[in-house]
Amino acid sequence: MKKRLKILYLWLILSIIIVTVGCWDRRELDTIAIVTGMGIDTGEVDPEQIQVTAQIVKAAEFQGPTTTGGSGGGQGKPYLNVTNTAETVFDAIREFTHIVNRKLYFPHNQILIFGEQAAKNGLRRYIDFFLRDPEPRLITWVAVAKGKAGDVLETKAELEQLPSLNISQLIEARAATSEVSAVNLRDFMERLMSRTTAPIATLVEVKEHGEQKIAELVGTAVFKKDKMVGTLDKKETRGLLWVLNKIESGIIIVTCPECKDETDKTSLEIIRAKGKIVPELKNGQLEITVKIKEEGNLGCKMCKQDVTNPSHWSALEKEKAQVIQQEVRAALKKAQNLNADIFGFGEAVHKKYPSLWKEWEGEWDKIFPKLKVNVWVEAKLQSTGMITMPASPGWVGNEDAT
Repeated sequence: MKKRLKILYLWLILSIIIVTVGCWDRRELDTIAIVTGMGIDTGEVDPEQIQVTAQIVKAAEFQGPTTTGGSGGGQGKPYLNVTNTAETVFDAIREFTHIVNRKLYFPHNQILIFGEQAAKNGLRRYIDFFLRDPEPRLITWVAVAKGKAGDVLETKAELEQLPSLNISQLIEARAATSEVSAVNLRDFMERLMSRTTAPIATLVEVKEHGEQKIAELVGTAVFKKDKMVGTLDKKETRGLLWVLNKIESGIIIVTCPECKDETDKTSLEIIRAKGKIVPELKNGQLEITVKIKEEGNLGCKMCKQDVTNPSHWSALEKEKAQVIQQEVRAALKKAQNLNADIFGFGEAVHKKYPSLWKEWEGEWDKIFPKLKVNVWVEAKLQSTGMITMPASPGWVGNEDAT
């Protein structure tokens, strides 16, 4: 009897496993509309309504490699932009079934773009769906458009077939200059839920190049809670990234030391950098010290100065440190004018002084704009590159350096 029960139990377990495994929730490709980019704007007729633009891949037109080495696909645009307006984001998305005969599919969405006016009104009413619904991924990039988000999804992409993919690739390539912030849904949500740290997002603008309109990354959108209150340009953005310890690479341009011609410039490549926020209590007053260590190489020179001269090499390092400090100061000034703690100073103070933070947290909006911030920079140059002498006709030495 016991043996029969064991066999029965085993049979039941195997039956359950057989029934539950497999692609029970699969969706066939010809039943879904794969979304690669989303744009959120205020309604054109009624600003209280929400205008949603979705960029959908047209598989039949999407070109790919073929066995003959050419490109497959059709001759039309490989994407379709569809727009709908409703009272909520969820309603607008669901009603897309009145426009396209397939349900929108979000796991492959690359970027979520908010229009300038929508960002200024506050993203709380727009972003909830993308955090609550299981399909959108938290690694989706978040950007703000100067103007309408829908216009960004209509721009020309030279090297990519989809405008949304082009913008996503631009954000991922930001490391070459470190002049653009990169924020995904998870990052934005964490800052939005913080009581002191202000959210930020990539800033994108549609620009005309000849007869074509292209999307260009131009800096950072700054928020106070969920409302956009200002922007940082590229240099201010890099100043922010120095503090956030998110500098990966880039070029620092300085004037050649001791040169008579101020148009002679030197490009110094950033190889590695480390930023640290240090809260301090001095005579009972809260201060922040930002410590930055940077290492780089000589990229190119326009003057005849001999880089093997130790004094000239040291002067270049000082010039570089000064530029870094200026970038950080510019970002600090803008943030304090906007009263938006984009650096996370409040979080750093909370970690170091948890008991005192209970007193300061409620007053942070009054403390931050007047907070004293010290900027300490150590910049080093490691290499001259493949040559040591300047590439200058008739160079013979330091006597003709200027």
